[in-house]
Amino acid sequence: MHAMRRYAVRHPRLFGRLYRALETTLEAAGPLVRALGRERLERPVAGAERAIKGFLFDCRMCGGCALSATGMSCPMNCPKQLRNGPCGGVRQDGSCEVRPDMQCVWVEAWRGGLRTEAGTLPAAINAPVEHDRAGTSTWLRVAEGTHRAAVLAPAAPLRPSGTRLERLFERGEFVVTAEFSPPDSADPADVRARLEPFRGYVDALNVTDASGANCHMSSLGVSVLLLQAGCEPVMQISCRDRNRIAIQGDILGAAALGVRNLLCLSGDHVSNGDHPGAKHVGDLDALTLLAAARTMRDEGRFLSGRKLTTAPRLFLGAADNPSAPLAEARVARLEKKIAAGAQFVQTQYCFDIERLERYMALVRAAGLHERIRIMAGIGPIGSAKTARWLRSRVPGVHIPDEMVARLERAADPRAEGKRICVELMRRIRAIPGIAGVHVMAPKQDHLVPEIVAESGVLGRREPLFVRRAEAEAL
Repeated sequence: MHAMRRYAVRHPRLFGRLYRALETTLEAAGPLVRALGRERLERPVAGAERAIKGFLFDCRMCGGCALSATGMSCPMNCPKQLRNGPCGGVRQDGSCEVRPDMQCVWVEAWRGGLRTEAGTLPAAINAPVEHDRAGTSTWLRVAEGTHRAAVLAPAAPLRPSGTRLERLFERGEFVVTAEFSPPDSADPADVRARLEPFRGYVDALNVTDASGANCHMSSLGVSVLLLQAGCEPVMQISCRDRNRIAIQGDILGAAALGVRNLLCLSGDHVSNGDHPGAKHVGDLDALTLLAAARTMRDEGRFLSGRKLTTAPRLFLGAADNPSAPLAEARVARLEKKIAAGAQFVQTQYCFDIERLERYMALVRAAGLHERIRIMAGIGPIGSAKTARWLRSRVPGVHIPDEMVARLERAADPRAEGKRICVELMRRIRAIPGIAGVHVMAPKQDHLVPEIVAESGVLGRREPLFVRRAEAEAL
């Protein structure tokens, strides 16, 4: 079945024509379907659809077929069930983050899209699965005219979020943020005790949401504590652990508590973390999460259509990985994220500056750097052993061999890793279209002041997260 699925992706033009012919036939049969009634036809038609599409495409009968928009590669074969991939964890050989023995479904989809008559995948955002339709016939919905294949991009933003971070970007300042990992604790003092290295050196702290699928204090809880400490938080929200009901509720709760910078992520698969037996939810993906948040903000309604009493004010962000395979696919997905509502983007670690420069050349050619603020991810590596572990165990991270060799030769690998980080930040600062850097230094927070100061990326500007004495003077 997998072999047949690969065959379909290699011949999407043929199967696309067959699908269009089928759609025309089904639409013509609409009056007959309505006359006979869906209930009478559901079982035999769904059985035939399951057999045919299962053989040809390894179809999972989600009830919302998107094959015509995915190069004939069924997105439901993605272990994360991403409807708008690829994720940032694609391995360097194009294999899946979760199943290294399998090619990424969305890498196959991109290649299939290149072979279609259009020569690319559609720009529309694929709708999330309606789980109450699982196992039912999409063909009958096509005949009835009720099949919803894509989400249209919402209208342009109606008003700014009012966050300090958004205003900083709007002024054209080069922004510096850092990653903040929540503690395994219920004591707010454990959050506050770790803030001092960041004061006076960053504009905002990005609070991870169960990073690596490992459980910690919630991103929402930590973000509120940071806000109380005078820090501008960026709250991460992942689709891995929540369905659309919980996600929309968390967005409203965060906005009500003053947390308005939101980074929307699909999230690492649960198999990567400390609860591998947990349920991977994946009800939405990064793009449909962005579209949901933007719909709440700009249209004042839930995904269900129900109106909000007061819409949240949000500054929406997304993630990307310039080092992942198929740079053209990454840029195309970035454009979709912008259409879905992303206003800033934070990348995975960028240790390979040449790859980042090639990615940014594609971004500038598409004019995307004028529509979104791009922050390049960077961080210190303490040893060659750590570098090898990162690139072998953390999908999506690429570290050039020459950088590993440099760490190997160093008399003091930690000092060398810090020097490399400073050098990379200076080079990133000079790349046209880059609006800032995001420093990720897990268990090395004490290095952030030295790295930021020595890189000089802030210039003479005072960061948003000021030192305690300055905060008390305000």
